[in-house]
Amino acid sequence: MKINIANPSRGTQKIIEVDDENILRNFYDRRMAQEVKGDFLGQAYAGYVFRISGGNDKQGFPMKQGVLTTGRVRLLFSEGHTCYRTRKTGEKKRKSVRGSIVSSELSVLNLTVVKQGVADIEGLTTKSNPARRGPKRASKIRKLFNMDKKDNVSDYVIRRRIAKEGQKAYFKAPKIQRLITPDRLARKRHARSELKARYTKKKVEAEAYNKLIQAKYKEAKEKRAALLNKRRSASMRKSATTTATTATPTTTATTATTAKKPVVASTAKQPKATTKPQPAPSKAPSTK
Repeated sequence: MKINIANPSRGTQKIIEVDDENILRNFYDRRMAQEVKGDFLGQAYAGYVFRISGGNDKQGFPMKQGVLTTGRVRLLFSEGHTCYRTRKTGEKKRKSVRGSIVSSELSVLNLTVVKQGVADIEGLTTKSNPARRGPKRASKIRKLFNMDKKDNVSDYVIRRRIAKEGQKAYFKAPKIQRLITPDRLARKRHARSELKARYTKKKVEAEAYNKLIQAKYKEAKEKRAALLNKRRSASMRKSATTTATTATPTTTATTATTAKKPVVASTAKQPKATTKPQPAPSKAPSTK
């Protein structure tokens, strides 16, 4: 089994091949992210502490964190999962991965140096390979160099020296992202003023539009009221005319009938008035 040891603090790595089963047995049944001592690798690794960061089996399938098995499984992967890179938006795919527990079926085991021992290891701690590119974001540059907001970030950006044959050497530096400059503040103020002016303009236009709508509504209401009044007055005139026309012939006919009708004397006998006889007064009893 090959063991790939990486030292992130110096940017170096070293691959050693171990065939002794007694040494490899110390890694078996351990999970990813667990720390192991390097004493059993030899005296050169005494005092070192390594962390298991992954590995690959003999068919090339990688180990995946969270799969608690020593065998191989098929999982459905989507965007954001490790051991998988999407080719299309929303793509999902089922792939085979190795469990996170170390077994004898691995061909490569990846270790990371957590604590350095007493002795130096050739090619791992004796040299340093600085990062080719540094951070681009202003906040991350300040964090890397422990800077204040008053410090100029442009003086601390990591530059690369480019030297070509027959040409003068020059340096290349990345463009700093999210850098607050006076121009940036001026653009921000200008955008804010434009937003405020646009808001004020829309408000004035809305008020003018509302006034126009109210005026049109009031005019339409008055026009409707005038039309209703006109119809009402016309209806009242028509009803008065109809009443006068129907009442005049009836009165004339009634007067003519009354004039032509003769007066007839009444010949019927009037009944005689009858008077009821009054009862005689009763005599008072005599007293002897």
